[in-house]
Amino acid sequence: MFAAERRQLILEMVRANGAVSLRELARVVQTSEVTVRRDVRALEAEGLLDRRHGGAVLPGGFTRESGFPQKSHLATAEKTAIADLAANFVEEGEAIVVGAGTTTQELARRLARVPGLTVVTNSLLVAQALAHANRVEVVMTGGTLRGSNYALVGSGAEQSLHGLRVSRAFLSGSGLTAERGLSTSNMLSASVDRALVQAAAEVVVLADHTKLGTDTMFQTVPTDLITRLVTDEPPAHDDRAATELQALADQGVQIAVAGGQGGSAGSGPGGPGGDAVPARQQRRDVPVPGPRRQVPGGGGGLRSTTMLGDQGPGAERARVADLRRR
Repeated sequence: MFAAERRQLILEMVRANGAVSLRELARVVQTSEVTVRRDVRALEAEGLLDRRHGGAVLPGGFTRESGFPQKSHLATAEKTAIADLAANFVEEGEAIVVGAGTTTQELARRLARVPGLTVVTNSLLVAQALAHANRVEVVMTGGTLRGSNYALVGSGAEQSLHGLRVSRAFLSGSGLTAERGLSTSNMLSASVDRALVQAAAEVVVLADHTKLGTDTMFQTVPTDLITRLVTDEPPAHDDRAATELQALADQGVQIAVAGGQGGSAGSGPGGPGGDAVPARQQRRDVPVPGPRRQVPGGGGGLRSTTMLGDQGPGAERARVADLRRR
């Protein structure tokens, strides 16, 4: 197939689906991902599409959101690894909130095995994943169904979260930067996610490396409210993702990397003082450098996170810098 034919087919696929992974594009046009990446770069230069790490989307990413079918085919292996790791931060008997998204849906499938768990969610997909878990109680918000991501949004969803207090919120989104934090392309989804954050003592963001350094229209969680980021190992050539990880760590976000080699550090389930993480779920965890910010919350107290202990900020920077070298 000639380059012009490949690029026309790539453009047609992106226009039909809104977002397509490089892997899927390479499979359809029957060439390598390296060649497809070059084609996508050329189409972006013409203003016909926008590149994203791991895929391509229609231009105008600040206003357009891909539907669930498109999102479900992007970075699937990475989302699975992130969900495996994030499940280690959930303990028996906890009450948590889980937001909408394809990554949080993967997490919910693993939470079905945690006894005594209470999960509050606005996601039909999360609820469905837990529907047959006889030791997990699922509480759904009210609201209006948003069909593109199977989530309940609007004032009904937000009002049902007033007065709620849980230990952790697990959220995903469309993009994550150190400057603005987590963001999404839809105003209604962003508003409900902010209500979920207000209900939680800690906020755990699940975002694969393709979302690092990507900024979208509506901010959901500012960086200073993110306790921990669970992500995957960025590719060796992905300097933007590694730089963003460094910037997030510098602002006090604990970084847990799925698939990293070696041991773990930090606190919480799977770290010192918690259950060991299985060998297949090893994580590299970057602790908070010094005292953490405090955020007013319910339950009569303020939220704070772990002190660094015997490791200094230099050790933290070295760990994230290792990602860039890898």
